Amino acid sequence: MVINMKLPGDDGRRTNSHSIFYMIIGVSAFVLVLLLVVMQNNGKSKKGSGESAPDVVQQEAAAEPEVAEPESEQKLRAEDLSFWGMYPPEGNKTEKPQTDAQDEDSQNETEEESGTDAEKKEEVVQEDPSTDGKHTLVKTSDGQEEWVLISPYLTKNTYDFKNLSESANLRKYTDNGKKISRVGVDISKHNGQVNFNSIKAAGVDYVMLRLGARGYSTGQLSLDDNFVENMEAAIEAGLDIGVYFYSQAISQDEVMQEANFVIQNLEPYRAHITYPVAFDMEKVANDTARIDGLSRDDKTAIAATFLSGMQAAGYIPMVYGNKEWLIKNIDLAKLQDYDVWLSQEQDIPDYPYQFAMWQYTTTGVLNGVTGDASLNLCFVDYSDR
Repeated sequence: MVINMKLPGDDGRRTNSHSIFYMIIGVSAFVLVLLLVVMQNNGKSKKGSGESAPDVVQQEAAAEPEVAEPESEQKLRAEDLSFWGMYPPEGNKTEKPQTDAQDEDSQNETEEESGTDAEKKEEVVQEDPSTDGKHTLVKTSDGQEEWVLISPYLTKNTYDFKNLSESANLRKYTDNGKKISRVGVDISKHNGQVNFNSIKAAGVDYVMLRLGARGYSTGQLSLDDNFVENMEAAIEAGLDIGVYFYSQAISQDEVMQEANFVIQNLEPYRAHITYPVAFDMEKVANDTARIDGLSRDDKTAIAATFLSGMQAAGYIPMVYGNKEWLIKNIDLAKLQDYDVWLSQEQDIPDYPYQFAMWQYTTTGVLNGVTGDASLNLCFVDYSDR
Protein backbone atom coordinates (compact mmCIF):
# COMPACT_ATOMS: atom_id res chain seq x y z
CA MET A 1 0.00 0.00 0.00
CA VAL A 2 1.39 3.37 -1.15
CA ILE A 3 0.92 6.22 1.07
CA ASN A 4 0.75 9.75 -0.61
CA MET A 5 2.35 12.27 1.44
CA LYS A 6 2.00 16.10 0.85
CA LEU A 7 5.10 17.99 1.02
CA PRO A 8 4.93 21.27 2.69
CA GLY A 9 4.20 24.12 0.26
CA ASP A 10 2.65 22.05 -2.56
CA ASP A 11 -0.86 23.68 -2.33
CA GLY A 12 0.59 27.27 -2.38
CA ARG A 13 2.56 26.80 -5.66
CA ARG A 14 -0.45 25.39 -7.53
CA THR A 15 -2.60 28.23 -6.40
CA ASN A 16 -0.03 30.86 -7.44
CA SER A 17 0.47 29.31 -10.85
CA HIS A 18 -3.21 29.38 -11.59
CA SER A 19 -3.45 33.06 -10.55
CA ILE A 20 -0.58 34.08 -12.78
CA PHE A 21 -2.07 32.19 -15.69
CA TYR A 22 -5.47 33.86 -15.35
CA MET A 23 -3.80 37.23 -14.90
CA ILE A 24 -1.91 36.85 -18.18
CA ILE A 25 -5.10 35.83 -19.98
CA GLY A 26 -6.98 38.85 -18.52
CA VAL A 27 -4.26 41.31 -19.47
CA SER A 28 -4.06 39.89 -22.97
CA ALA A 29 -7.82 40.10 -23.36
CA PHE A 30 -7.79 43.71 -22.15
CA VAL A 31 -5.02 44.65 -24.55
CA LEU A 32 -6.85 42.91 -27.38
CA VAL A 33 -10.08 44.72 -26.59
CA LEU A 34 -8.20 48.03 -26.39
CA LEU A 35 -6.57 47.41 -29.76
CA LEU A 36 -9.90 46.53 -31.31
CA VAL A 37 -11.47 49.74 -29.96
CA VAL A 38 -8.58 51.86 -31.27
CA MET A 39 -8.69 50.19 -34.68
CA GLN A 40 -12.43 50.62 -34.86
CA ASN A 41 -12.22 54.33 -34.01
CA ASN A 42 -9.45 54.88 -36.53
CA GLY A 43 -11.54 53.27 -39.21
CA LYS A 44 -14.52 55.46 -38.42
CA SER A 45 -12.43 58.67 -38.49
CA LYS A 46 -11.12 57.74 -41.92
CA LYS A 47 -14.70 57.35 -43.14
CA GLY A 48 -15.59 60.87 -41.87
CA SER A 49 -17.72 59.61 -39.00
CA GLY A 50 -19.02 62.33 -36.66
CA GLU A 51 -18.65 60.08 -33.53
CA SER A 52 -16.40 61.17 -30.75
CA ALA A 53 -12.88 59.80 -30.61
CA PRO A 54 -11.32 58.35 -27.47
CA ASP A 55 -10.18 60.76 -24.83
CA VAL A 56 -6.60 60.66 -26.05
CA VAL A 57 -7.63 61.57 -29.59
CA GLN A 58 -9.96 64.29 -28.31
CA GLN A 59 -7.15 65.84 -26.29
CA GLU A 60 -4.84 65.88 -29.33
CA ALA A 61 -7.62 67.40 -31.49
CA ALA A 62 -8.26 70.06 -28.85
CA ALA A 63 -4.61 71.14 -29.11
CA GLU A 64 -5.00 71.96 -32.84
CA PRO A 65 -6.78 75.17 -34.02
CA GLU A 66 -10.42 74.76 -34.77
CA VAL A 67 -11.27 74.48 -38.47
CA ALA A 68 -14.70 75.63 -39.61
CA GLU A 69 -16.78 72.98 -41.18
CA PRO A 70 -17.50 73.43 -44.92
CA GLU A 71 -20.75 75.16 -45.66
CA SER A 72 -22.00 72.07 -47.41
CA GLU A 73 -21.70 70.09 -44.15
CA GLN A 74 -23.24 72.70 -41.86
CA LYS A 75 -26.60 71.90 -40.47
CA LEU A 76 -29.61 73.87 -41.69
CA ARG A 77 -31.31 76.21 -39.28
CA ALA A 78 -34.90 77.38 -39.27
CA GLU A 79 -34.00 80.82 -40.55
CA ASP A 80 -32.14 79.23 -43.47
CA LEU A 81 -35.47 78.07 -44.82
CA SER A 82 -36.59 81.71 -45.38
CA PHE A 83 -35.94 81.93 -49.13
CA TRP A 84 -37.61 85.32 -49.80
CA GLY A 85 -34.32 87.17 -49.32
CA MET A 86 -32.84 85.19 -52.21
CA TYR A 87 -34.65 87.37 -54.71
CA PRO A 88 -33.46 91.01 -55.21
CA PRO A 89 -35.97 93.88 -55.49
CA GLU A 90 -37.49 94.36 -58.93
CA GLY A 91 -35.15 96.12 -61.32
CA ASN A 92 -31.99 95.22 -59.39
CA LYS A 93 -29.49 92.68 -60.58
CA THR A 94 -27.53 90.36 -58.34
CA GLU A 95 -23.84 90.80 -59.03
CA LYS A 96 -21.27 88.14 -58.43
CA PRO A 97 -18.68 89.06 -55.80
CA GLN A 98 -15.37 90.07 -57.31
CA THR A 99 -11.89 89.73 -56.02
CA ASP A 100 -9.74 92.79 -55.37
CA ALA A 101 -7.84 92.11 -58.59
CA GLN A 102 -11.08 91.82 -60.54
CA ASP A 103 -12.34 95.05 -58.95
CA GLU A 104 -9.14 96.86 -59.97
CA ASP A 105 -9.28 95.49 -63.51
CA SER A 106 -12.94 96.44 -63.79
CA GLN A 107 -12.23 99.95 -62.52
CA ASN A 108 -9.36 100.35 -64.98
CA GLU A 109 -11.57 99.17 -67.83
CA THR A 110 -14.32 101.60 -66.76
CA GLU A 111 -11.83 104.48 -66.59
CA GLU A 112 -10.44 103.55 -69.99
CA GLU A 113 -13.94 103.36 -71.47
CA SER A 114 -14.86 106.70 -69.85
CA GLY A 115 -11.66 108.25 -71.20
CA THR A 116 -12.37 106.84 -74.62
CA ASP A 117 -15.94 108.13 -74.53
CA ALA A 118 -14.72 111.57 -73.46
CA GLU A 119 -12.17 111.60 -76.25
CA LYS A 120 -14.83 110.59 -78.75
CA LYS A 121 -17.14 113.35 -77.53
CA GLU A 122 -14.26 115.85 -77.72
CA GLU A 123 -13.50 114.72 -81.25
CA VAL A 124 -17.16 115.19 -82.19
CA VAL A 125 -17.12 118.71 -80.75
CA GLN A 126 -13.88 119.51 -82.56
CA GLU A 127 -15.33 118.18 -85.78
CA ASP A 128 -18.27 120.60 -85.48
CA PRO A 129 -16.80 124.13 -85.68
CA SER A 130 -20.27 125.66 -85.52
CA THR A 131 -20.52 124.78 -81.81
CA ASP A 132 -16.96 124.76 -80.49
CA GLY A 133 -16.78 128.54 -80.05
CA LYS A 134 -13.36 128.60 -81.68
CA HIS A 135 -14.40 129.18 -85.29
CA THR A 136 -16.32 131.80 -87.23
CA LEU A 137 -18.17 131.31 -90.51
CA VAL A 138 -16.86 133.28 -93.48
CA LYS A 139 -18.90 133.53 -96.67
CA THR A 140 -16.61 134.20 -99.60
CA SER A 141 -17.35 136.38 -102.62
CA ASP A 142 -17.75 133.28 -104.81
CA GLY A 143 -20.55 131.93 -102.62
CA GLN A 144 -18.52 129.40 -100.64
CA GLU A 145 -18.64 129.02 -96.85
CA GLU A 146 -15.64 128.35 -94.67
CA TRP A 147 -15.19 127.95 -90.91
CA VAL A 148 -12.10 129.92 -89.90
CA LEU A 149 -10.28 129.52 -86.60
CA ILE A 150 -10.63 132.61 -84.39
CA SER A 151 -7.24 134.05 -83.50
CA PRO A 152 -6.52 134.10 -79.75
CA TYR A 153 -4.14 137.02 -80.28
CA LEU A 154 -6.66 139.57 -81.55
CA THR A 155 -8.92 141.62 -79.30
CA LYS A 156 -12.50 140.31 -79.31
CA ASN A 157 -15.49 142.60 -79.41
CA THR A 158 -17.57 142.67 -76.24
CA TYR A 159 -20.76 144.20 -77.59
CA ASP A 160 -24.01 142.87 -76.19
CA PHE A 161 -26.37 143.19 -79.15
CA LYS A 162 -29.38 142.71 -76.93
CA ASN A 163 -28.84 146.42 -76.32
CA LEU A 164 -29.29 147.17 -80.02
CA SER A 165 -32.54 148.77 -81.18
CA GLU A 166 -33.88 150.38 -84.38
CA SER A 167 -36.25 153.22 -85.07
CA ALA A 168 -37.09 154.74 -88.50
CA ASN A 169 -34.37 152.55 -90.07
CA LEU A 170 -31.73 154.07 -87.80
CA ARG A 171 -30.11 151.90 -85.17
CA LYS A 172 -28.75 152.75 -81.76
CA TYR A 173 -26.77 150.89 -79.12
CA THR A 174 -27.16 151.53 -75.41
CA ASP A 175 -25.19 150.56 -72.33
CA ASN A 176 -27.03 150.55 -69.00
CA GLY A 177 -29.82 152.48 -70.69
CA LYS A 178 -27.49 155.18 -71.97
CA LYS A 179 -27.02 155.67 -75.72
CA ILE A 180 -23.35 155.34 -76.62
CA SER A 181 -23.60 154.93 -80.41
CA ARG A 182 -23.74 157.53 -83.19
CA VAL A 183 -25.55 157.27 -86.53
CA GLY A 184 -23.63 157.81 -89.76
CA VAL A 185 -24.03 157.59 -93.52
CA ASP A 186 -21.29 157.15 -96.13
CA ILE A 187 -21.75 159.19 -99.30
CA SER A 188 -20.16 159.30 -102.77
CA LYS A 189 -21.00 160.62 -106.22
CA HIS A 190 -23.22 157.56 -106.65
CA ASN A 191 -25.75 159.10 -104.23
CA GLY A 192 -26.20 162.16 -106.43
CA GLN A 193 -27.35 165.37 -104.77
CA VAL A 194 -27.63 164.95 -101.01
CA ASN A 195 -29.50 167.30 -98.64
CA PHE A 196 -27.19 167.31 -95.60
CA ASN A 197 -29.54 169.42 -93.51
CA SER A 198 -32.28 166.83 -94.06
CA ILE A 199 -30.09 163.87 -93.12
CA LYS A 200 -29.04 165.64 -89.94
CA ALA A 201 -32.68 166.35 -89.09
CA ALA A 202 -33.40 162.65 -89.67
CA GLY A 203 -30.97 161.75 -86.88
CA VAL A 204 -27.59 161.41 -88.61
CA ASP A 205 -24.59 162.50 -86.49
CA TYR A 206 -21.70 162.10 -88.92
CA VAL A 207 -20.89 161.43 -92.58
CA MET A 208 -18.09 159.44 -94.23
CA LEU A 209 -17.39 161.11 -97.60
CA ARG A 210 -15.56 159.37 -100.40
CA LEU A 211 -12.54 161.55 -101.19
CA GLY A 212 -11.40 159.66 -104.27
CA ALA A 213 -10.25 156.39 -105.80
CA ARG A 214 -7.72 154.66 -108.01
CA GLY A 215 -9.16 153.01 -111.09
CA TYR A 216 -9.25 149.22 -110.66
CA SER A 217 -8.25 148.72 -114.32
CA THR A 218 -6.56 151.98 -115.43
CA GLY A 219 -4.75 152.69 -112.16
CA GLN A 220 -5.49 156.39 -112.46
CA LEU A 221 -6.05 158.52 -109.34
CA SER A 222 -9.20 160.65 -109.27
CA LEU A 223 -11.09 162.86 -106.84
CA ASP A 224 -14.73 161.95 -106.26
CA ASP A 225 -16.84 164.18 -108.52
CA ASN A 226 -18.96 165.39 -105.60
CA PHE A 227 -16.29 165.50 -102.89
CA VAL A 228 -15.83 169.26 -102.63
CA GLU A 229 -19.58 169.95 -102.83
CA ASN A 230 -20.36 167.27 -100.25
CA MET A 231 -17.61 168.44 -97.92
CA GLU A 232 -18.78 172.04 -97.91
CA ALA A 233 -22.45 171.03 -97.46
CA ALA A 234 -21.61 168.71 -94.55
CA ILE A 235 -19.59 171.48 -92.87
CA GLU A 236 -22.47 173.92 -93.29
CA ALA A 237 -24.95 171.40 -91.81
CA GLY A 238 -22.77 171.03 -88.73
CA LEU A 239 -22.14 167.30 -89.17
CA ASP A 240 -19.02 165.49 -87.98
CA ILE A 241 -16.97 164.44 -91.01
CA GLY A 242 -14.69 161.57 -91.93
CA VAL A 243 -13.49 160.39 -95.34
CA TYR A 244 -12.45 157.21 -97.12
CA PHE A 245 -10.30 156.43 -100.14
CA TYR A 246 -10.80 153.48 -102.48
CA SER A 247 -7.37 151.95 -103.14
CA GLN A 248 -6.14 149.76 -105.96
CA ALA A 249 -2.44 150.18 -105.23
CA ILE A 250 -0.23 147.24 -106.16
CA SER A 251 3.07 148.55 -104.80
CA GLN A 252 4.52 150.65 -102.00
CA ASP A 253 5.14 153.50 -104.41
CA GLU A 254 1.50 153.54 -105.50
CA VAL A 255 0.10 153.46 -101.96
CA MET A 256 2.40 156.30 -100.90
CA GLN A 257 1.11 158.23 -103.89
CA GLU A 258 -2.47 157.57 -102.72
CA ALA A 259 -1.68 158.68 -99.14
CA ASN A 260 -0.16 161.94 -100.37
CA PHE A 261 -3.17 162.51 -102.65
CA VAL A 262 -5.55 162.21 -99.69
CA ILE A 263 -3.46 164.47 -97.43
CA GLN A 264 -3.25 167.19 -100.10
CA ASN A 265 -7.00 167.23 -100.77
CA LEU A 266 -7.87 167.23 -97.07
CA GLU A 267 -5.58 170.10 -96.16
CA PRO A 268 -8.19 172.85 -96.78
CA TYR A 269 -10.64 171.03 -94.49
CA ARG A 270 -8.25 169.75 -91.81
CA ALA A 271 -10.03 171.54 -88.98
CA HIS A 272 -13.36 169.90 -89.94
CA ILE A 273 -12.12 166.29 -90.10
CA THR A 274 -13.21 164.93 -86.73
CA TYR A 275 -13.86 161.33 -87.79
CA PRO A 276 -11.38 158.80 -89.25
CA VAL A 277 -9.69 158.65 -92.64
CA ALA A 278 -10.41 155.11 -93.83
CA PHE A 279 -8.49 152.85 -96.22
CA ASP A 280 -10.87 150.90 -98.48
CA MET A 281 -9.39 148.09 -100.57
CA GLU A 282 -11.82 145.42 -101.75
CA LYS A 283 -12.57 143.00 -104.52
CA VAL A 284 -14.39 144.18 -107.63
CA ALA A 285 -17.60 142.28 -108.22
CA ASN A 286 -17.94 140.52 -111.59
CA ASP A 287 -14.71 141.93 -113.00
CA THR A 288 -10.94 141.63 -112.88
CA ALA A 289 -9.06 144.15 -110.74
CA ARG A 290 -5.44 145.24 -110.47
CA ILE A 291 -5.10 143.91 -106.91
CA ASP A 292 -6.29 140.38 -107.72
CA GLY A 293 -2.69 139.17 -108.01
CA LEU A 294 -1.60 140.52 -104.63
CA SER A 295 -0.84 138.14 -101.78
CA ARG A 296 -2.27 138.56 -98.29
CA ASP A 297 1.07 139.91 -97.08
CA ASP A 298 1.18 142.40 -99.98
CA LYS A 299 -2.28 143.75 -99.17
CA THR A 300 -1.41 144.00 -95.48
CA ALA A 301 1.81 145.89 -96.18
CA ILE A 302 0.04 148.33 -98.53
CA ALA A 303 -2.72 148.99 -95.97
CA ALA A 304 -0.17 149.51 -93.19
CA THR A 305 1.69 152.12 -95.28
CA PHE A 306 -1.47 154.13 -95.98
CA LEU A 307 -2.68 153.98 -92.37
CA SER A 308 0.65 154.96 -90.88
CA GLY A 309 0.79 157.88 -93.36
CA MET A 310 -2.61 159.16 -92.17
CA GLN A 311 -1.53 158.83 -88.55
CA ALA A 312 1.69 160.75 -89.26
CA ALA A 313 -0.36 163.52 -90.89
CA GLY A 314 -2.45 163.92 -87.72
CA TYR A 315 -5.61 162.05 -88.78
CA ILE A 316 -7.31 159.04 -87.19
CA PRO A 317 -6.55 156.02 -89.43
CA MET A 318 -9.14 153.28 -90.02
CA VAL A 319 -9.29 150.13 -92.15
CA TYR A 320 -12.55 149.27 -93.95
CA GLY A 321 -13.69 145.84 -95.10
CA ASN A 322 -16.26 143.10 -94.98
CA LYS A 323 -15.78 139.99 -92.85
CA GLU A 324 -14.08 138.00 -95.60
CA TRP A 325 -11.65 140.81 -96.44
CA LEU A 326 -10.72 141.52 -92.84
CA ILE A 327 -10.21 137.88 -91.88
CA LYS A 328 -8.84 136.27 -95.02
CA ASN A 329 -7.35 138.99 -97.24
CA ILE A 330 -5.29 140.97 -94.74
CA ASP A 331 -3.41 140.10 -91.57
CA LEU A 332 -5.14 141.97 -88.76
CA ALA A 333 -2.44 140.93 -86.32
CA LYS A 334 -0.14 143.40 -88.12
CA LEU A 335 -2.79 146.13 -88.11
CA GLN A 336 -3.90 146.03 -84.48
CA ASP A 337 -3.00 149.68 -83.91
CA TYR A 338 -5.80 150.82 -86.22
CA ASP A 339 -9.58 150.94 -85.78
CA VAL A 340 -11.84 148.77 -87.95
CA TRP A 341 -14.86 149.81 -90.00
CA LEU A 342 -16.85 146.61 -90.52
CA SER A 343 -19.20 146.15 -93.45
CA GLN A 344 -21.70 143.39 -92.67
CA GLU A 345 -25.33 143.62 -93.68
CA GLN A 346 -26.94 141.57 -90.93
CA ASP A 347 -29.29 142.21 -88.05
CA ILE A 348 -26.46 141.27 -85.69
CA PRO A 349 -22.83 141.07 -86.85
CA ASP A 350 -20.93 137.87 -86.11
CA TYR A 351 -17.50 139.36 -86.71
CA PRO A 352 -15.50 138.13 -83.68
CA TYR A 353 -12.92 140.91 -83.32
CA GLN A 354 -13.11 144.46 -82.07
CA PHE A 355 -14.54 147.07 -84.45
CA ALA A 356 -15.40 150.73 -83.95
CA MET A 357 -17.81 151.36 -86.83
CA TRP A 358 -20.38 149.10 -88.46
CA GLN A 359 -21.97 149.55 -91.90
CA TYR A 360 -25.15 147.56 -91.32
CA THR A 361 -26.94 148.24 -94.64
CA THR A 362 -26.24 149.63 -98.11
CA THR A 363 -29.91 149.75 -99.03
CA GLY A 364 -31.27 151.92 -96.25
CA VAL A 365 -33.92 154.61 -96.54
CA LEU A 366 -32.92 158.05 -95.32
CA ASN A 367 -34.57 161.44 -95.71
CA GLY A 368 -32.22 163.66 -97.71
CA VAL A 369 -30.68 160.83 -99.76
CA THR A 370 -32.19 159.80 -103.09
CA GLY A 371 -32.13 156.05 -103.56
CA ASP A 372 -30.27 153.61 -101.35
CA ALA A 373 -28.37 154.94 -98.35
CA SER A 374 -25.40 153.20 -96.71
CA LEU A 375 -26.08 153.50 -92.97
CA ASN A 376 -23.56 153.07 -90.19
CA LEU A 377 -23.39 152.79 -86.44
CA CYS A 378 -20.31 154.06 -84.63
CA PHE A 379 -19.48 152.88 -81.10
CA VAL A 380 -16.89 155.63 -80.57
CA ASP A 381 -17.54 159.37 -80.47
CA TYR A 382 -14.45 160.48 -82.37
CA SER A 383 -15.45 164.15 -82.07
CA ASP A 384 -14.45 163.96 -78.36
CA ARG A 385 -10.93 162.82 -79.19
